[in-house]
Amino acid sequence: MADYLPLLIVGAILGVASAIFLTVYLWDLRRKEEDSAERQMSDGEICRRLLAYAKPYRGQFLLVALVMLLSIAYNVLSPLLVGQIQKLIREDFLLSALYAKVAVYAGILLVSLVCTYLQAMLLQKIGQKILSAIREDVYGKISSLSHAQLNKIPVGKLVTRVSNDPNAINYLFTNILVTLAKNTLVIFGVLGAMLLLNYALTLMVLCFVPALVLFTLVFRRFSRKAHRGVTDATTDINTFLSENLSGMKITQSFCQEDRKMAEFTDRSRKLQKAKQGRMLVFSVFRPMVYMLFISSNLFLFYLGARGQLDGWTLLGQTIGSDVVVAFYMYINKFFEPIQSLAEQFDMLQRSFASAEKIFTIMDMEPEVVDEPDAIDLPELRGHIEFRNVWFAYEPDQWILKDVSFTVEPGQTVAFVGATGSGKTTILSLLCRNYDIQRGQILIDGMDIRKIRLSSLRRRFGQMLQDVFLFSGTVESNITLGQDFSPEEIARCCGYVNADRFISKLEKGLQEQVLERGANFSAGQRQLLSFARTVIHRPSVMILDEATANIDTETELLIQDSLEKMSHIGTMLIVAHRLSTIQHADNIILLSHGQILEQGTHGQLLSQRGHYHKLYTLQYNKEKLSGK
Repeated sequence: MADYLPLLIVGAILGVASAIFLTVYLWDLRRKEEDSAERQMSDGEICRRLLAYAKPYRGQFLLVALVMLLSIAYNVLSPLLVGQIQKLIREDFLLSALYAKVAVYAGILLVSLVCTYLQAMLLQKIGQKILSAIREDVYGKISSLSHAQLNKIPVGKLVTRVSNDPNAINYLFTNILVTLAKNTLVIFGVLGAMLLLNYALTLMVLCFVPALVLFTLVFRRFSRKAHRGVTDATTDINTFLSENLSGMKITQSFCQEDRKMAEFTDRSRKLQKAKQGRMLVFSVFRPMVYMLFISSNLFLFYLGARGQLDGWTLLGQTIGSDVVVAFYMYINKFFEPIQSLAEQFDMLQRSFASAEKIFTIMDMEPEVVDEPDAIDLPELRGHIEFRNVWFAYEPDQWILKDVSFTVEPGQTVAFVGATGSGKTTILSLLCRNYDIQRGQILIDGMDIRKIRLSSLRRRFGQMLQDVFLFSGTVESNITLGQDFSPEEIARCCGYVNADRFISKLEKGLQEQVLERGANFSAGQRQLLSFARTVIHRPSVMILDEATANIDTETELLIQDSLEKMSHIGTMLIVAHRLSTIQHADNIILLSHGQILEQGTHGQLLSQRGHYHKLYTLQYNKEKLSGK
């Protein structure tokens, strides 16, 4: 028994460590119910969906597999060659035989290095193509979501889904999957070689596998949670930055820098804590695997030493110095891929966590979609009808209540009323940014749900109060990337009076536009919006508070532009300043989602109702302010 005492001591230490890990694993399993509210996609499902992106490149992956098989020859054959060299030196030494074996060893090493290089180059090319495909799919899915769905998802989260998360998945295809496959083949190849060399020592090494499997299971469970925590914290901080960097001017205006800094610090520390948790999980797993590696070498050296000193045999097999040297290298090559498995698991769980976030977006079904029998509109006259329309953003909180009205082709119709009365909602429903719950919306006698979304929205030109300009040039913001001739662009700019300020710009139409058009005034942005709308030739034009917050001089230009555009087609206007809509063909006064009055400016004034009160109030206010 004393002869086996060192082995028993090492075995006892491993047994205690395994018992601790098993206890922690079982304890965490009992907490599963607490985490049941969090969506968890199985690894199998994630792999299945990710591999669908790799399917078009299966030929290239097959080539990578063949190159990989050649590269692992070094791992399997090199210990045998070193063992033979050791045996050659110890027994019948011939210099020519030594040179031959060293040459074979160098040849195998050279082939392995070349194959490893080719493998890396092929995988990088494939990985970048897959990365682009995933990004395009995610962006395409986001662009198909309804306004209601987009309103519920912070912009920072969407940015993370399109930019950061695919990068983590890219590493899965360029490194992790192939490395896992290679390491698996190396492990089995090494085991086969060890069995042929000395099956007794191989069985000794296999005694460490149960503990290795247990450590891996525990690590897998905790690393996935840790990576999910890091991903959530990263998304949270990106969302905060996306919102607060855009609103930094407001923060400074109200002297809220300290409060916002405190909020950012809180999120930053949560991310720090999440990453420290991930590091802790990783720092426990790798040393445990390394402990198994050291223990197996201790067993090997102990048995080899007793074999040399006392002539010990293990299961009837002699353990010579050449066997010890070869097995030492084999054990290293057996545990090396398993040790690197810690890093691979680290990246694998990061990729799975990112993939889960991406597929959560990909699994969202757009709420506003084309009907199966939807058609394209060849043209649009501009006849609009709302029939008993009911709509609510939230269940049972009606924004519109049984609204009915008609707009004739070519008419200019204005919607007025207090904030929250449903004016802007009507315009959004007309473009099918949202779908109504009851009633019917008709265009040229056709239900808008029977028209393809792209065909429907192409007929509308929307000019909103908060004009959005993209980074680029003035010209690109007018054309939005479509092909228009310089003459068409110049004509449209002149038509809406945008040429007045464009001609004063240093580079004219090629003037650079900063983010959100920060280098242009509100009136200039609005005129660019008018030019953008006119050049795309809409059949129906929508203006939602397009003249709000504009200086008097620019307002005169905008009013002239509106007068010209009213002759293009049907025009729908939302306005708070009643003086700007006096020439509308029909004015609809809304209150709490219902139509109170409608008619021309003169008709509504003569009725001396709600419109008359609003107009009189605004007129007196403007008179007092000197406008």
